[in-house]
Amino acid sequence: MKKSETIKKFREDFMLIDIGQTIKFMPLLLSGAIKILREDEQGDELILYFIEQGDTCAMTITCCVGNTKSEIRAVAETETKLIMIPVEKMSEWMSKYKSWQNFILQSYHERLMEMLETIDNIAFLKMDERLLKYLRDKAKVNHNERIQTTHKEIANDLHTSRVVISRLLKALEKDSKIELQRNCIKIIDL
Repeated sequence: MKKSETIKKFREDFMLIDIGQTIKFMPLLLSGAIKILREDEQGDELILYFIEQGDTCAMTITCCVGNTKSEIRAVAETETKLIMIPVEKMSEWMSKYKSWQNFILQSYHERLMEMLETIDNIAFLKMDERLLKYLRDKAKVNHNERIQTTHKEIANDLHTSRVVISRLLKALEKDSKIELQRNCIKIIDL
């Protein structure tokens, strides 16, 4: 690693990037997981996708290349370790290293496909199906069948009410797909 890059660690729930911030570094995820969110005019959030080990964020890439402010919020889903690459290295490395260019384009493609999947889920899946998919995805990125969360946090991520989530979680538990515990959900049907 060159002197221009920095390795940083962040605690769970730490906000790495907020909407409107100028991006000075492109993060490469060494360990942990990050959730990428959008916010509406009322301040409600919607989760777009998760970033896992070895990934980077498509929205960050576009901000780096276009020299624009962030349109997303990035929050550490778990304790996270990142390599922070200065924005000015992006274009230099894109033209200098074919492998870097391929990595960036592949990462961008994968995040775009995940965003399309999110749009499809919102448009075509019923809320109970969206909820189960969200729980499975969260369990996978956390590498744990037990998810430490609250009904309110899930509701915020899925842009719905806590009451709806609580009702749907009870139904999923009745169908033996999950097991509810205090501030914890065990995914049985992974």
